[in-house]
Amino acid sequence: MHILDDLAFRGLVHQATDLEGLREQLNKGTVKLYAGFDPTAESLHIGHLLPVLTLRRFQQAGHVPFALVGGATGMIGDPTGRSEERPYNTHEMVEQWTNSIRGQLSRFLDFDHPERAARVFNNFDWFRSINVIEFLRDTGIRFTVNYMLAKETVQSRLPLGISFSEMSYMLLQAYDFRFLHERHGCSLQIGGSDQWGNITAGLELISRKDGGDAFGLTMPLIMKSDGTKFGKTAGGAIWLDPDKTSPFRFHQFWLQTDDADVIRFIKYFTFLSKEEIERLEQAVRTAPERREAQTMLAREVTLLVHGEEALSGAIQVS
Repeated sequence: MHILDDLAFRGLVHQATDLEGLREQLNKGTVKLYAGFDPTAESLHIGHLLPVLTLRRFQQAGHVPFALVGGATGMIGDPTGRSEERPYNTHEMVEQWTNSIRGQLSRFLDFDHPERAARVFNNFDWFRSINVIEFLRDTGIRFTVNYMLAKETVQSRLPLGISFSEMSYMLLQAYDFRFLHERHGCSLQIGGSDQWGNITAGLELISRKDGGDAFGLTMPLIMKSDGTKFGKTAGGAIWLDPDKTSPFRFHQFWLQTDDADVIRFIKYFTFLSKEEIERLEQAVRTAPERREAQTMLAREVTLLVHGEEALSGAIQVS
């Protein structure tokens, strides 16, 4: 199955700038793509799994994934979805978190593949050598204030106030995309649907400065069927780091998935085939009390994140 058809089957295409153009590009050969992860804690959490696993799907389909860790942008903070400004973190703290996240990503992406090895970039590596005048002349001049104000990210914060630093976040992310496009041939950025404004800002910068093909694709933000936010529990976030969320608790989280959500989550978070997913969907309809789909979801995601030994331990304790 074509990668775009697989993503569509799994409900992982929310917005795209030019799907037919992207399909044509993917059919021509290897495409380099990236997703960004700002280090706002020492571990990724399950909310990050969707873009990470989508990078993995593209790599398995023959393409080259880049993971961009925001060592620079993480010190400012993305205003998307925030009602107030994030607390600023120190450079030392962000650097420590960046290294930790880089290690976690190696569990999901193949960094040793002879032809399509994944790569991790840290945007602090290029932003630390750029001065303010250079950035304003080369990047800031490409965007009008009207363009920035029209973005939903900014619009939602205007009544409460948004700092110049946060408002400039989209320019920094746009520069990231343009940098990876120009220096490393990266032509696709993926992210959650809340990143659409930032992604299109990058496409705008590439179009105005370089031209050439570049694309954006977003995945849906995940909500549970009862309207509550995915990944949040009474005990806090579900982390990928086993020291922050034990494999047992991690396994239990997926095992407790509601019938109304389980097939959607299997599509999002596992690599089960279309045929197996359809079989599990039938099982949910005909024998929901067996919770076969929940058992499979918990098994597959725990195995993927924590490995066979941790999965066995979590099952034994259950």
